[in-house]
Amino acid sequence: MASTSTEELTRQSLPARPEPIDVVLASAEEILDESLAQARPRFFAFVGSSGLEAGVLGDMLAAAHDINLATTAQAADLIEEQTVRWVGELVGYPSAGGFFTSGGMISNLTALAAARERALPGAREHGIERGGGAIYASADAHASIRRAGEVLGLGSQRIRAVPIDHQRRMDAVALEGLLEADRASGVTPIAIVATAGTTLAGAVDPINDLADVAERHGVWLHVDGAYGLPAAASPLVGELFAGLDRADSVSVDAHKWLFVPKACGCLMVRDPRSLGAAFAHDSGYMLHDQDRARHPVDSTLEYSRPFRALKLWMALRTYGADAFRLALTRNLQQARLLAELVRQEESLELLLDPALSIVLYRHVAATGDLDDHNRRLVKALQEDGRVWVSDASLDGTTCLRPCIVNYRTSDDDIRELVRVTVEVGARLTREGD
Repeated sequence: MASTSTEELTRQSLPARPEPIDVVLASAEEILDESLAQARPRFFAFVGSSGLEAGVLGDMLAAAHDINLATTAQAADLIEEQTVRWVGELVGYPSAGGFFTSGGMISNLTALAAARERALPGAREHGIERGGGAIYASADAHASIRRAGEVLGLGSQRIRAVPIDHQRRMDAVALEGLLEADRASGVTPIAIVATAGTTLAGAVDPINDLADVAERHGVWLHVDGAYGLPAAASPLVGELFAGLDRADSVSVDAHKWLFVPKACGCLMVRDPRSLGAAFAHDSGYMLHDQDRARHPVDSTLEYSRPFRALKLWMALRTYGADAFRLALTRNLQQARLLAELVRQEESLELLLDPALSIVLYRHVAATGDLDDHNRRLVKALQEDGRVWVSDASLDGTTCLRPCIVNYRTSDDDIRELVRVTVEVGARLTREGD
């Protein structure tokens, strides 16, 4: 809850006269301290950022120099290219090109725009002809895929929600049936989107099987790994990502499970020419020298694009890839620890075995409506403040959805999450009796 002084501060009108910088900094410090900070080790809601220190320094340096990667930026271009390669090496994707974005929404939209141009040549100039196209994604795919379909002019109804199996992974057989039905009705398949770690449950679609389908039908395969793809670097679950090297494009948010501050999305592609085909323009204010490569903006949506790669480049050099692998593995083990602790508590119910680092469970020691009880439990936990979790709905069942993506989180933090959940849940149950 924000303090009265902060609330009063936010009601002030536009300042006409200057204030001492130390006063402004003190206000900023108080505002930040009263805001939800995802970098705290017991923040388990959503998919947070860890604010890795070397990344913070990289952000500060990039902001101080204010480099714009829309046009040629000399050394910064080379560092971005190198960092894209490093990300590919870390997760096992043979990236031939790519760039850094504001996050998964822009990365996914960019990849799907390239896929649309390949499937429907000239669509960027003439629009989508009668019959149009469709994109195929898991029923649990992130909303950014639906948004991308809307922005690209396909319409949300042309985002096919492919059925999922008992582990909440896309069903490759059902996918193939949808592709064949669309082709028979004159609809052009544009892209298959495999999710490498769904935001709801952390499920990893069977990428190899989906790559087989994409290959048979000549359809672009994009892997949305915004949350979960870094786990491919861990020996604990690396096999879940088999087939990643066959994808046409891959997205990952380094500001999620690679621990650096927001915003730091990364898009990697097998064929960089596909991005130019979708985005390149000739403009009188940005000329192209015939002896030099095109400007980065010819492959991206953004014109004013900051030097986002620097923070990750610095972090990878400062700590080394092995430290990242270790931190990822520890988070995965903590998710398994959480699942086991939930199983041991009679008042709690585990709804799904964790594939990665998201654990879905609910409190069941209540006499009334369990969905309402768990909604109230999440609110009570947030008001309590010792841990911070969010709620979710799994096939209509309301539950708690802690996500462990912070290198600062300890096993004791996991035990405290369970202890506080049981304690507050019991109190709510007593108050309801």
